[in-house]
Amino acid sequence: MVDIQTLLQILWTGLATATYGVLLAAAFSLVLKVVKVWNFAQAGMMGIAYYTMYLVMYRMGWPAPAGIAISLAVTIAAALAMEVYGLQTFRRRQSPSLTYFIFTMVVSEFVQYLLAMIFGTEPVSLAATLMSESTSVGGIVVSQWDITALCTAAVIMTALYVLLKKTRLGKFMVAVADNPHLSRLYGVNVRPIYALTFVVASVLVCAAMYLFGTRASMVPNTPLEMMLFAVIAALLGGMGNVFGAAWAALFLTLLRAFSILVIPSAWQGLILYALLFITILLFPNGVKLRLRRKPKALAAAPVASPSASA
Repeated sequence: MVDIQTLLQILWTGLATATYGVLLAAAFSLVLKVVKVWNFAQAGMMGIAYYTMYLVMYRMGWPAPAGIAISLAVTIAAALAMEVYGLQTFRRRQSPSLTYFIFTMVVSEFVQYLLAMIFGTEPVSLAATLMSESTSVGGIVVSQWDITALCTAAVIMTALYVLLKKTRLGKFMVAVADNPHLSRLYGVNVRPIYALTFVVASVLVCAAMYLFGTRASMVPNTPLEMMLFAVIAALLGGMGNVFGAAWAALFLTLLRAFSILVIPSAWQGLILYALLFITILLFPNGVKLRLRRKPKALAAAPVASPSASA
């Protein structure tokens, strides 16, 4: 019988480890929402962000802020290059959607092999040690990494919400996502909005890879495996529903965390593939939770007066 202390520890650890998955799912879903592209090249951008930080912080010995800033600049440059020289070309040619899919997959695979040639295939991390200073709170082990990860994800997701819901640029992004052709008629320049979307997605990716790299190690093909998680979350949360994908990523992480109680860790990857299969078959538009609303009282119909009916 599992005690409550163990369940609370799994819950806390699952919430902390969900942070980078939430950010990656939001980045993937954001591009899907605005640019209308299944951006599997995000795996390549993840690798570029991670290994740039590894080069600057570990091999060059620069501080973490410098590594994060340089990694963000390189990742944004790579994402914009893909948008300008790849996706915009396909739009001008009015290429079919399959072309975008194949292109993003090729970019991802190319970056993976390039990184393997440059950095090798040995696991690398962004921290000298993956052990973080910890303390016990009510019998639950809370590490410094947990606090940093949760605070970082909360701040970034709040900023993303404010950007999309409260700012002029965010409203332009939502308008382009709804109807790019109509947005052009209203004077919205669509190309900068697409570019802005990739910039925002790059911020999410860099933050996620830094959190991941300070907790675990990575090899060049790890981002492809992490992309599967983001795709499942995007499907489960609803096509282009950015915050729905984030909540789905949180749910999937907690599901994997608690599954250790009944399934050996070696088989946990099977859960994701099973969920992907079930989601595609049963929830192609995502899972929508509808709250039952109380029926509104019908207003009494006005009764015509005898004089009016005469």
